[in-house]
Amino acid sequence: MTATPSASHPPHSGGMLLGFIGVAIFSQTLPFTRMAVTELDASFVALARAVIAAVPALALLAMRGALDAQRRPRGGQWARLAVTALGVVVGFPLFSSQAMREVPASHGAIVIGLLPLATAVFAAWFGRERPSVGFWLSAVAGSALVIGFAVWQGAGALQHADWYLFGAVVLGALGYAEGGKLSRELGGLETISWALVVSLPVLLPVVGWLGWHDSVAIAAASPRAWLGMAYVSVFSMFIGFLFWYAGLAKGGVARVGQIQLLQPFLTLAGGALLLAEPLDPATIAFAVAVIAVVALGRRAAVRQAVPTVPMVPMIPTSGATAETPPILPERTH
Repeated sequence: MTATPSASHPPHSGGMLLGFIGVAIFSQTLPFTRMAVTELDASFVALARAVIAAVPALALLAMRGALDAQRRPRGGQWARLAVTALGVVVGFPLFSSQAMREVPASHGAIVIGLLPLATAVFAAWFGRERPSVGFWLSAVAGSALVIGFAVWQGAGALQHADWYLFGAVVLGALGYAEGGKLSRELGGLETISWALVVSLPVLLPVVGWLGWHDSVAIAAASPRAWLGMAYVSVFSMFIGFLFWYAGLAKGGVARVGQIQLLQPFLTLAGGALLLAEPLDPATIAFAVAVIAVVALGRRAAVRQAVPTVPMVPMIPTSGATAETPPILPERTH
């Protein structure tokens, strides 16, 4: 008996709202990263922010009782947490920080605008989400708008930093998709917290060595550089993910992931407010068009494949466990 799709999920306003808050926080990551890497080593910034964020993550897990033996991740969830950490704790920060040493944040924001489509691809490839044709058309149209905006801005020609940004897109999308699925089982708060904790034993000695190697620059860094470091550590690496993974769990990885199409324009808006960068009418027009595409994508069908149900009762062998349902409510405490 083959798997059959379930009914389409209705729009989840709560998930979309949580996802938007997460994206709004993420949208200022590149500007603050650029502030930090102008004076600090890019690898140090990328990895130290995860080490710093692991401190409140451990405190949160302890407060919620998630460190207890019976509440910790089980079995294959550890490997999935490692994949999530590879994508969003290590991969995306490392590649994007390297890119911010070579190109402006606005350039990076446009290329990172490809994240929603990449996230949907991973959700459909590895997960049970099956977006409809209408959804894919909306995703491709939105991404085409983002690419068109990049070409219009003169960012169409590939630079060395673009390869870093493409690497950040691929690894970030992988981490978003895997973490979004895992958050249905562990909860959004626990998913990013455990991803940070899992990476801590590996990153802590590396960050210690980088800090010792770059100690002169670290000691001479200005408050502006440390402000950038603080933002990407506390907000980009932790608080933003609390909202983001909760939104993915509630509204679906592929659907909520499309909100990321707004991220480049939120980044530009933040630059206008914080750095007095001008916003021209063409940029506003692109933003309005992308918002319209996201609204259409939200209404498009995203189905979940139901696990195969055996025709006759089966006696599980030793150590066998029931398959996890495609959608689980977020754990509450």
